[in-house]
Amino acid sequence: MVDRIIAACDGAAKGNPGPAGWAYVIADSTGAPQRWRAGALGHSTNNIGELTALEQLLEATDPSTPLEVRLDSTYTRDAVTKWLANWKRNGWRTAGGKPVANQELIQHIDALLTGREVSFVYVAAHQVDGDPLNAIADKAASDAARLQQDASGTSADLPVPDPVTPAGRAKTAKPARAAATARTASGPARTLAARYAGTCPCSRPYAKGDKITKVGSSWGHPECAEAF
Repeated sequence: MVDRIIAACDGAAKGNPGPAGWAYVIADSTGAPQRWRAGALGHSTNNIGELTALEQLLEATDPSTPLEVRLDSTYTRDAVTKWLANWKRNGWRTAGGKPVANQELIQHIDALLTGREVSFVYVAAHQVDGDPLNAIADKAASDAARLQQDASGTSADLPVPDPVTPAGRAKTAKPARAAATARTASGPARTLAARYAGTCPCSRPYAKGDKITKVGSSWGHPECAEAF
């Protein structure tokens, strides 16, 4: 009998919004990958890719077996572990009174989580010594977004993550430029580099130089904008 399932899920969007995809990889209780699946989403957002990956993972695993989900999306993690209860109490509206973004997906995930033992583990993406399951899911989701093709397999044909070097990691983690990104009617929210450290409405801090955007009536993490 399997005592628990370890898995990772990830989403990707080339342009955000842009060509998007999702993926998950399922391992045994020791963390050894067993099977994986990825899917194309057409033109969509990174958050929809992340949520769809979790939805598909929950549908693909036995609800009677404890599940550990590793993911690099704080938006997805916080949506189901921190914000969900308040959204439901508020009639699926944010604290600012706006309809919750991606509501149907989140409602379906909520139903899939009901009665299950699921733990969420945040792992940083694109790290030299990062989580191997996350790296596989990240590669599979990125390929699905880029190629717009569904794919699946077993431990014999796992997607091979792109190599990550210390220099590449430092470049990825470099603070965003101070120049703001202009908002368009269908584009991402205006972002800029924080001049001072602060705290997002989600209660997590951000550092000087981190990319921030308007979150409700305050400033915070770009991935939290849809929650408030």
